[in-house]
Amino acid sequence: MKSLILKTTALFLLCSQIGYSNPTYLKKVKKQTIKMAILLDTSNSMDGLIDQAKAQLWQIVNELSYAKYGIAKPDLEIAIYEYGNASLAAEEGFIRMVLPFNSDLDEISEKLFSLKTNGGSEYCGQVIDMAVKELTWGKNEDDLKLLFIAGNEPFTQGTVSYKEAISTATEKGILVNTIFCGDYSNGISGMWKDGAALGGGDYMTIDHNKKIVHIVTPYDDEIIILNKKLNGTYIYYGDKGSENKSKQYNQDVNAEKLNEMVIVNRAISKSSRLYENSTWDLVDALEKKNIDLEKIDKKSLPKELQNKSTSELKNFVELKSKERKVIQTKIKELDAKRKKFIAAKQLETDQKDVLENVMIQAIKKQALLKNYSW
Repeated sequence: MKSLILKTTALFLLCSQIGYSNPTYLKKVKKQTIKMAILLDTSNSMDGLIDQAKAQLWQIVNELSYAKYGIAKPDLEIAIYEYGNASLAAEEGFIRMVLPFNSDLDEISEKLFSLKTNGGSEYCGQVIDMAVKELTWGKNEDDLKLLFIAGNEPFTQGTVSYKEAISTATEKGILVNTIFCGDYSNGISGMWKDGAALGGGDYMTIDHNKKIVHIVTPYDDEIIILNKKLNGTYIYYGDKGSENKSKQYNQDVNAEKLNEMVIVNRAISKSSRLYENSTWDLVDALEKKNIDLEKIDKKSLPKELQNKSTSELKNFVELKSKERKVIQTKIKELDAKRKKFIAAKQLETDQKDVLENVMIQAIKKQALLKNYSW
């Protein structure tokens, strides 16, 4: 009897860890998701902030790819708002939802690169209120729900009280983090620290105009070459397949224009579990088992594949799948060496007050409180 009880207990614990709450009926619980809304001030003085967001997105994604919840690996969804931009509608508070919660990393990158600054009025309370009410935050208590707002004007501007907006956020289990672009004491007097305290998050300051120091490593050139080979393993399909394949290429170009190290970080993200494109890529689609090759519209495929039989197409996709896994494994191996090299060199640089570092530090600290780990 004692042995049976021990076995039952062990089964229950195992089922709980992998996402099942009832070992008898094995009812699957919704997978955990890190939901992160980023609210960016796009008024005239914020060019540096937007540049940091574009350049450091991939490193933030890379860190989040290592997150765990028990033995499960959470999904990632990012939403973006801009506020304080004079080109936006005044009746909407100069605020725009740039992107609702989305897990498509190429789409997220494209939207970030579309942002342009233009002077305006910055209403922090109103943009927080809109993000809390408009976005689909869900009711899964195990999700990590984070809101980051960055700007440099007083937190008190506008007709919507930041205190009321943040109160609504906390009722939904959302942690509100504030990032003041400027002097620490100015952010306190501007009530940015008070906003974070009310929201259960962190108050941070950054030098948004600081030049980012990108540490060059001996492994970067090889990663860039492998990234180009990686792109060759993607096989588009469907109505928007070709368009999404082009988007993948365009975001590589955008990253490379910023800095060689940005494309390296993007290549590492593309080798992580968070870069998933089953809606337009046959390799990912077959991996997820959500497509039937016999029913696919072959006219939506690349020209060289349109006349292949189903079995020939399947063999080709499997070949590309194996090729991709080899490339991704190699990139991960190089990244491990690269991280050690960077860790040693970082002692010589001062990059504590840039967007990437303050956000990652806050995310990891708050994730631990929800039983997430790295």
